[in-house]
Amino acid sequence: MGLALGASAQRLAIGTSFQIWEFRNTPELAPRLQPPGQYDACFLPRGSHVTGNVQMHEMAYGDRGELWFVNTRFSCLCTLDPDASFVPRWRPNFISKLEPSDRCHLNGLAMDEGQPRYVSALGIADVPGGWRPEKTHGGVIIDIASGEIVCRGLAMPHSPRVYQGQLWVCESGSGTVGIVDVARGHYEPVAAAPGFTRGLDFAGQYAFVGLSQVRDSAVFSGLPLTERLSPQERMCGVGVVDLPTGRIIELLRFDSGVEEIFAVALAPYRFPELINDDKTLLEDSFVLPAHLLDEVADTVRLSS
Repeated sequence: MGLALGASAQRLAIGTSFQIWEFRNTPELAPRLQPPGQYDACFLPRGSHVTGNVQMHEMAYGDRGELWFVNTRFSCLCTLDPDASFVPRWRPNFISKLEPSDRCHLNGLAMDEGQPRYVSALGIADVPGGWRPEKTHGGVIIDIASGEIVCRGLAMPHSPRVYQGQLWVCESGSGTVGIVDVARGHYEPVAAAPGFTRGLDFAGQYAFVGLSQVRDSAVFSGLPLTERLSPQERMCGVGVVDLPTGRIIELLRFDSGVEEIFAVALAPYRFPELINDDKTLLEDSFVLPAHLLDEVADTVRLSS
């Protein structure tokens, strides 16, 4: 589900069905990977935290290195604690009870200056699964500090982001990316994409947006996207939007094997590797504090 990169892109967190894995970049290991010279980063696992099945959605590191994540099943924002599955830190003021019933389908998280600023939800219901009947027009963006809804009437919004002083969001149900005018409570589409838009990051004048094929199910029936595009026209991949023109200028497309993209994050690497199932490599790779490296090197020379 969600993923988060630390500020220096040396930390990576990945949310799965019931746990969060955290990885650290070990650049010294990259040259050992095959084929030689191909990789410029290597992320090794450093720990996992079992949250249980909370239908985890977006994640982000805060300014003090704290990991925040959207707990969709419990309708709240959380952080981690070693003695608990999760620690609820905030929930919408219309959610009356902390229970695993996915009342509003809280899903997206926007950070601003290292702090949670906005969230997206598919509805404002306070009953189990209450967001579903109004999925085509019940989506909202909520200001975390005030608890106020800053935009209503959206079709399945995801991935709010603060970029260059503006609030961006994917209106997934229409397959668009656009800007929210917070003062007016108005959403203005900037680009229309050939898929269910979810996952968003920026670089300069470009936005990188994830695209998913819409499953043929009751959850996605009646959406503006399904009325605009036929099943054959909807695709899975990552689109690059030129923000001044709103045009999709590049497209990474998956024609088989992958049908959904959930999260998109830009990293300053050309060919990183993530190791989580190479037992031999993990057994023989050691990362120690810098002041011990010379001593360890001598030990390695002696033993060899």
